Amino acid sequence: MPEILQYAYMQRALLVGVLLAILVACLGTVMVHKRLSLIGDALSHSSLAGVALGLLGGFSPIVGAMATCIVAAFAIEAIRKKLGSHSELAVAIVLSTGIGLAGVLSGFVKSSADFNSFLFGSIVAISSFEARLVLILAVIVLLAFILLYKELFYISFDEQAASISGVPVGVVNAVFTILTAVTVSIASRTVGALIISSLLVVPVAAAMAIAGSYKTTVLWAAFVSVTSTVGGLVLSFYMGLKPGGTIVLLAVGFFLLFHAIAAIRGTARKS
Repeated sequence: MPEILQYAYMQRALLVGVLLAILVACLGTVMVHKRLSLIGDALSHSSLAGVALGLLGGFSPIVGAMATCIVAAFAIEAIRKKLGSHSELAVAIVLSTGIGLAGVLSGFVKSSADFNSFLFGSIVAISSFEARLVLILAVIVLLAFILLYKELFYISFDEQAASISGVPVGVVNAVFTILTAVTVSIASRTVGALIISSLLVVPVAAAMAIAGSYKTTVLWAAFVSVTSTVGGLVLSFYMGLKPGGTIVLLAVGFFLLFHAIAAIRGTARKS
């Protein structure tokens, strides 16, 4: 058995990392095609406010993060509908609110180390309870994504046309909002609130360079996300690097590689 698998905490980290990598690839694909790439930033910063509330109130910071993420996600949807053609401002408004609340509330937290652990995450320090929680949520989110695949596909490109076609846009958006909020809140504990937004976008951006369809974009995004996560954990274990940052940098490496491959293909076709 490889040395990295001889430790229970690394086994949990790899399991949780792979599950979250698949989830963020699926949800991130919908986000990017809905042109809401920055929603991960807004939710992750809002989750920090929930973390602070949990630490101050004496309850689980993950529960606090989950609650504030869900509220923030629905706030984004509500503000988007109100702003009409300027709907992208909804993300900026909620992002600013999340940063403000997190900044104010963190000043009352006695142990700054507990709060700071959510900034860049601590995937190698997750407990057995957190690993089981991620496993349960992963099953729920993946089942919902598979069952609502066609509906999510339609609303990703044109909500109005989807509504005319009979898709219950409001319900699908609400379900997607909850799934995204829950995933971001859990991921903020493991990979970090400042990093999860990158994992929601970068693998999808890389996949779009070489994918020929929506389905292959999801599959390639999952490949990039899982490979970056496993590679980042392995490198961090043997080289003493920070796992979260290493994972994101590997994903950026895939982005550059895939776009280089796309450029080469384009040149070859022209010639």
